[in-house]
Amino acid sequence: MGLAVLRVLERAGHPAEFPAGQTCCGQPLFNTGHRAVAVSLARRTIQVLQPYDAVIVPSGSCTAMIRAHYASLFDPADPARQEADALAAKTFEFSEFLVKKLGLSSVAASCPGKVTYHEGCHLARELGIRAEPRALLRQVHGAELVEMDGVDQCCGFGGSFSVKYDRVSTAMGNSKIESIKATGAPTVVSCDPSCLLHLGGLLRRQGVAVTTRHLAEILAAENKP
Repeated sequence: MGLAVLRVLERAGHPAEFPAGQTCCGQPLFNTGHRAVAVSLARRTIQVLQPYDAVIVPSGSCTAMIRAHYASLFDPADPARQEADALAAKTFEFSEFLVKKLGLSSVAASCPGKVTYHEGCHLARELGIRAEPRALLRQVHGAELVEMDGVDQCCGFGGSFSVKYDRVSTAMGNSKIESIKATGAPTVVSCDPSCLLHLGGLLRRQGVAVTTRHLAEILAAENKP
């Protein structure tokens, strides 16, 4: 997934670097109440990403953490508060960056056959990014986007939610699997690796022949006439 992001950006004329010093953005700690550790991870992330003009994140959850929550971790008098605001302003989710920042609707990709799309909760609800992934998918050569019923319903992962409330999480995921199967698409695409992890595990355990792919993996498959 990460390499696919880099390939797509390079093809679009914007080669990117992967700073090896980065770690988790801190969202899992933030969500489970370990604020001090979340603050420590946020400080590190801010420092590592500070030299860059733009930060592209292939995860709606991580993008939302940086954009919507980092500043709230620091007191207004803390210099990190302003640094967090500056990072938030230059941080983009992958599909958002391609469509809104670069003005692209096509990246000359190819993927023959039907695909269906799952909306991640943070991406759609917290960031309001719904149209961008679809716009890119509709321009993939040979691909047919088939919308599933309940596309905006949570898949049930929710990070630690899937551990604390495993039965509820599994029931929600199974409901989503039924919607995926009903489309007849052999591939389900999302912009959040955590959703893909959850759905992929359920699909495999049920023996359903549907592949999970990140949007970047679809877009990285170059269309060669």
